[in-house]
Amino acid sequence: MTSSRKRSRSSRRKPVFRRLIVIGGAIGAFALVLAAWFMTSSTRRDPAAAEQAVERGNKLLDAHNASAAREAALSAVRADPGNAQAHLTLARAMLALEDGVGAEAELQRAIDAGYKPKQVAHLRAHALLLQGAEEKALAEADKAEPANRIYVLRIRARALASLGKLPEAFAALEEAARGAPRDADVWTDVGRLKLNAGDQLGAIRASEEAVKLDGGSLDALMLRGEMVRSQFGLVAALPWFEAALKRDPTNHEALIEYAATLGDVGRTRDSLAATRRALAARPGSAQALYLQAVIAARAGNGDLARGLIERAGPGLSQVPAALLLGGALDIEAADYEQAMEKLKPLVANQPMNIAARKLLAVALLRTDSARNAIDLLRPVIARGDADSYALTLAARGFERIGDRATAAQLFDRAAYPARNDAGVFAADDSTAVLAGDAAQRPGDPTTTVPLIRALIGQGDKAGALARAQDLAARHPGAPAAHLILGDTLMLMNRPADAVAAYRRAAGLRFDEPAMLRLIEAFDRAGQRADAAKVLALFLSQNPVNAAALRLSGQWQLAAGDYESAIDTFELLRTRVGDGDAALNTDLASAYAGVEEFEAAADFGEAAYALAPSNPAAADAYGWALYRSGDAAAAVELLQKAVMLAPRHAGLRWHLAQVYADLGRKPEARAEAQAALADPRFGDRAAAAAMAQS
Repeated sequence: MTSSRKRSRSSRRKPVFRRLIVIGGAIGAFALVLAAWFMTSSTRRDPAAAEQAVERGNKLLDAHNASAAREAALSAVRADPGNAQAHLTLARAMLALEDGVGAEAELQRAIDAGYKPKQVAHLRAHALLLQGAEEKALAEADKAEPANRIYVLRIRARALASLGKLPEAFAALEEAARGAPRDADVWTDVGRLKLNAGDQLGAIRASEEAVKLDGGSLDALMLRGEMVRSQFGLVAALPWFEAALKRDPTNHEALIEYAATLGDVGRTRDSLAATRRALAARPGSAQALYLQAVIAARAGNGDLARGLIERAGPGLSQVPAALLLGGALDIEAADYEQAMEKLKPLVANQPMNIAARKLLAVALLRTDSARNAIDLLRPVIARGDADSYALTLAARGFERIGDRATAAQLFDRAAYPARNDAGVFAADDSTAVLAGDAAQRPGDPTTTVPLIRALIGQGDKAGALARAQDLAARHPGAPAAHLILGDTLMLMNRPADAVAAYRRAAGLRFDEPAMLRLIEAFDRAGQRADAAKVLALFLSQNPVNAAALRLSGQWQLAAGDYESAIDTFELLRTRVGDGDAALNTDLASAYAGVEEFEAAADFGEAAYALAPSNPAAADAYGWALYRSGDAAAAVELLQKAVMLAPRHAGLRWHLAQVYADLGRKPEARAEAQAALADPRFGDRAAAAAMAQS
């Protein structure tokens, strides 16, 4: 009975208690509303402050500092939420910072506060375009007032270009340029469109015109920096990005371009600092996190790099360089399925990306998909200049499927210390299919270049040359057109003619492929001094480029400038690490040249451990041991090197000298005579003396 009463009393108390909680909560919420009302009402009473902030924001926009303009406009909105001009200024700042969602919201608030929709239609079209709604952007642009025609034409051009309608996009910008020939924004858009269309020369000229018309325009400065970077080099581009950041120190896009350029120049700390500033400007920036991942990977911190890539999220799913890095990191972590998810679409979209093909082949081999790996590598190993790593991967694949004869041939090619001339990268489609594509889009480099490559692969060099010459004539501002012409001329053994084509390409875009091709053409044409000038110029602008450093070091080594070669190779080692057999081989030879035999032996041993079947590695290790006084240990390594590459005169000459020191004169004479059989062998006097002794 008592417990029943207790339950009854308790049940009667609960509804009263709940009502008290609800009432108390309502009072608390009302108090918060009152407090918020008092706070906002106090700011509403200061329209003068809002007007001043709007004026300040507009001046900052005119000075191309959109980040500071956004803060000023936000202050204006807080001071007077009903100020239509404040919302409009904030929307314009957000558009300049490529925040389409935020800009659209602020434009609606500006309309709610008094603007007519037609007055801001051009800006709303811009906001929709930034959100990827091209069709909606075009429809909205049609509603704009005639006074905003130039702005509308620019937005129309961007939207049409995004939809793949390049002729219509160019027509819109041509109309804009006629209507406003001194508008830097129009010329900046012209430059961007020409760049996307592959007209490098047109983009360069448009960027020059844009900065001439408005030297303070951040967009113009950014475009000019990108064009200078591709045309002249990394170092030359830095001042342009720095000039942009003087205008807007917290601009995310400028910080990203600056950080990427600093990283490629080798200024790692400055690059990291710039990425941190970018993250402060845009928390969670996928681009900044990717650049930090690159820095971590270069420093050998794979775990940190993977963590940064994961933090970046899906924002990097369409960035080829990020997919390549992510795939490499996944392979390092033995997550091969994840690596393949990244690398398969990359290879599909960029079939001539050899680095991606090799990484994907590694993942396939480690998941017992040897046949797929072989198919992936076939176009790479078909080239005369296929690198030893690709050849070794393919050989491992043939071993897995039981084709040991083909595997042995590939291992032999991988072991040989010299490569043949470059060949064409095989086309995936037939010549008939590619010819049909080219006929449908005559003069389009994206269809003509694959056709030319296919014609070369078929052996139709004359047909390929005719197509290449026509392409270069039609597209004088496209570097790819001149490169394919140069490639065709090189395959026809016309290096002097190829020099002219490669020079035109390098004059438009002086990147690694153009540099390497131009140097090879000069070298084969017997103009080594000109080749050296090209290499020196490229290194002055790209001081840590791995391909240029390797080539420079090898030339220094061949010239007997061992101290300089050591400096160059050691710098390269900081970029690529210790797992490069060829680099260790070169370091062993360079240190032996300055008689630092302990270091030479260490690097030679490292090279031999990485590639015991490589004759250059065996020779470098053996020569280092010989120079340190251990001829008995050296002779076996040098014999192995000669056995692996019997046609290499330099290896035979090393073995001849060791035989001579060991008193094995008949064998020394035989090796010296074998070296002399190669007309390219340089140390002929000493070898001839030994052969006659």
